[in-house]
Order: sequence, then C-alpha cells, then structure tokens
Amino acid sequence: MSVAVKPKVEELLPRSLVRQRAEAAATVAREFADDVDRNSRFPSEALEVIKEGRLLSLMIPVELGGEGASTAEIANVCSILGQACSSTAMVFAMHQIKTSSLVTHGQGSAWHRGFMQQISEKQLLLASATTEGGVGGDMRSSICAFEDDTDAASFRLHKEANVISYGKTADAILITARRNAEAPSSDQLMAVVQKHQYVLEPTLAWDTLGMRGTCSEGFRFSARAPREQILDKPFGEIAAQSMLAMAHILWSGVWYGIASDAVARARACVRADARKHPGATPTAARRLTQTVGALQQMKADVLDGLRRFEIAKADEAELSSVAFAVAMNNLKVTTSTAVADIVRQAMLVAGIAGYRNDGAHSVGRHMRDALSAAVMVNNDRILSNVEKLMPISRNESGLLG
Repeated sequence: MSVAVKPKVEELLPRSLVRQRAEAAATVAREFADDVDRNSRFPSEALEVIKEGRLLSLMIPVELGGEGASTAEIANVCSILGQACSSTAMVFAMHQIKTSSLVTHGQGSAWHRGFMQQISEKQLLLASATTEGGVGGDMRSSICAFEDDTDAASFRLHKEANVISYGKTADAILITARRNAEAPSSDQLMAVVQKHQYVLEPTLAWDTLGMRGTCSEGFRFSARAPREQILDKPFGEIAAQSMLAMAHILWSGVWYGIASDAVARARACVRADARKHPGATPTAARRLTQTVGALQQMKADVLDGLRRFEIAKADEAELSSVAFAVAMNNLKVTTSTAVADIVRQAMLVAGIAGYRNDGAHSVGRHMRDALSAAVMVNNDRILSNVEKLMPISRNESGLLG
C-alpha cells in the first residue's frame, strides 16, 4: 500500500508568487536603502524578508527543497530589487551566481546535494572568494593552494582575499585555489567552506563611492574542511559554463533595475512639470524620450543575453565556445556602460531635483552605484580578453544567430 507524501511548503508556492515575494522584499529594501548607503552597512532588513520569502533557494531543484527557477526569473528578481536598493540586489545576485555553480556542477556529489538542501531549509547566504591579492584581479589565477591537512581526507587553505562581499554575514563561502601546492596558477578548484570551518581576519575596509551596502571588505581567509566539499570539475570549466554567463546576466539585471528606477524618478519630474503648465510640453520631455529609448535598448540587451544562455545550456560545446564567451563579455561591457549613461541622462531630465541627495526625485545614490558597474571586473580587462578572442570568433550573419 502506497503512503501519501506530504508536499513541502516550497512546492506549494505558485511560481506567480515569485514576483510578489520579490516586491515584498523590495518594499523593505527601499525603506532602508538610503540608510544602508549612508552608513555603508549590510541591508539586513531586506535580507530577512528575502529569507522569509525563501528567495535564496529559488534556483535550487525542487527535489532538494528549492523551486527550480529559471535564470530569467532570477534576473527579474534582481531587477525588482535593483529598483529599490542596489546593494540588496547585488547581494542577492552574487548569492545566486554561487548557487548556480552548485546547481550546475554539484549534483553528482552527495555532499553538495546535501548542502543545497541545507540552503533551502535554512536559507543560507553564499559569498564568493575568487579574487586574490597578488594576481592583479585575475579570477582565473591563484597563488594559494588546497593542501593536505593532518590526513588526505581534509584540506587546509590560507588565502589573501582582497574582496569577499558581505563576508562577515555569509553562512558559507565558495572559494578558489590551486589544486595543490605543485599545480600551476591556472589549475584551480572551488570548494564550499561553511562558516564554522573558516576564520576571517579583516585586511581591507570598504569605504567606497557606491554599492556601499555590499560590504566588500578584504580578508585573510584560513580554513580546514573535508575534501569532499571541493567540487570535482576544474574551476575553469565552472567559470565558463555557469559563472561567466550568470554573473553578467544577473549583474545586468541589477543594473537595469537601477536605471529603471532613475528613469521613473525623472519621468515623475516631467509629469509634475506638465501638470503645472497644462497644454505645454515640458522642456525635458525630449530628453526623457531619448532616455526611455536607451532603457528599452538596455532591456533588449539583457533579454538577448538570457536567450543566448538558454540556448547554450542545451549544448555544452556552445556553452564553452568562443562566440558565447564573447557575447557574455560584451553584454557586461554594454550594460555596465549603459546604466551610468542612463542614470546621468535621468539626472539631467530631473534637473536640480535629481541632483539633490534628498527628495523623491534624487538619483545621486543611483549615479554612484551605477559607476561601480564598469569597475566590477574592470571593463578594460574584459575588452582586452575579448580582443584576444576576436580573431577566432565566428561571424553571426543572421538575426537569429
């Protein structure tokens, strides 16, 4: 006789409620956004609502307690949060980028499947330590290495991590290092290390122009953990097959949210001017029209990136292809440039009301946060890498690829 299995709560949540849960978190994020920015503090109030809404496990497969949400759904949540608080949105995006590595490359490991269940049950927050002092910001190069601990079943690791966003708040960190002490700098693996397994010693403070609530401080990272927590696949493949695309798409979603809210504030200024002068077209209406057009183009670029990623995921060769890497890198450069341009145009539309740091039409915080986009994995570094790929990249002659 079969026994009825009671469905989990998360399995009963309709997919249509994802947006509602995201908007509930955005409402709280918006309330505290200025204070988060002013005091360079973690957006704890918004994260609490994100956890209550079980948004941290959206991407995790249903059988592991998540909802199996698509990249497009995750990107949409990023844009909703981005319209309220850039730092909250970026924290959510970075967590999902790390989650994607687990979902894509960890399902063959009993330990990593169990850890994904923990993320779902406890709404754990994941952080990343993929950059290191001394390698010039190159994620694909490591000085530190996974070394045997007292026995070969465990490892110890020491890393000068010049950036670990929200490191003090995270429940676990996904960290990269050389396979062993003899391996070359590019032969990297990635491990999941839980909070009770590592120690963080602060080395660099986070006092920046924008994205202040991400609390992206530098740390001296020391850990001991079982080797089963290291993902089997080389980090180079993880980066190419999940991290590159997810990072550029989800970051672009955040930046679109920032730009969208700035345009909304500028539009409100033009409407207010129109109400004051019935029958006359506000002077800023033409510039607003051009700015809205730029925002629409930015949205189209993000959606095209999503389309390319969905197609590529069905073909591992395409996912690792030069053409796909070029497309994803170009997406990052294009949207990170667009967000700053659009916010600047929105400021000109709103005039002094947009320039002020107070008031409903202020876009000063948006402007400062938008400027981070071009240096978050520096565009010059990305373009330099793309230039090397161009001679071997295929030409796309049709509208449909």
